[in-house]
Amino acid sequence: MSQVLDAMFEKLVKEGEHVIDQGDDGDNFYVIDRGTYDIYVKCDGVGRCVGNYDNRGSFGELALMYNTPRAATITATSPGALWGLDRVTFRRIIVKNNAKKRKMYESFIESLPFLKSLEVSERLKVVDVIGTKVYNDGEQIIAQGDLADSFFIVESGEVKITMKRKGKSEVEENGAVEIARCSRGQYFGELALVTNKPRAASAHAIGTVKCLAMDVQAFERLLGPCMEIMKRNITTYEEQLVALFGTNMDIVEPTA
Repeated sequence: MSQVLDAMFEKLVKEGEHVIDQGDDGDNFYVIDRGTYDIYVKCDGVGRCVGNYDNRGSFGELALMYNTPRAATITATSPGALWGLDRVTFRRIIVKNNAKKRKMYESFIESLPFLKSLEVSERLKVVDVIGTKVYNDGEQIIAQGDLADSFFIVESGEVKITMKRKGKSEVEENGAVEIARCSRGQYFGELALVTNKPRAASAHAIGTVKCLAMDVQAFERLLGPCMEIMKRNITTYEEQLVALFGTNMDIVEPTA
């Protein structure tokens, strides 16, 4: 870690400045110190905003890891500051560490059914961007109503998913009812990312739980091909809600 910090340089940015542009060669990896940034992806000549960073996060690693053009444009929406790491140093330090991580998680990621639609190279990119988080018994992992910032895959242990119906508190002492449990190889936290709504449920660790976590920006960049599978799961969630609460309004809000 000290090698990385010593090699980084500060870059100040102005509002409206393009930090990186889609299609360009990658030169640096960036960690956000402060500021807000939009992520734009151009498809068939049309650019659209697919996400944003708010005073935290990092970007630019994929082009350096795989020697490919930039996959997105990052534009500053406020004055800000970044810490950069040049391509040569990044590859020497970071890619070496990722090789170790690939050995640890490659077979596990390849065994996950919902990632079968990804190419092998895409699954390796998933391995490269995931982080590991450990939770103690009873610890809250996500909270119903919170904004979504991550997607989780259970590596070990068991996670309890609970939901509190809006305005109701008589189901249990805390007003929540258990709707599912997730164990090794199963995932949660995707619903809010797919629907762009606050968390529809809470998740707590049962015993010690180890999860692989992916932030929302990486989720949007890498798991596009898996979106249809995840959207189909919404139907299952709706059926559970109707059975438990008599309504699915906690997931799908009425349209005008």
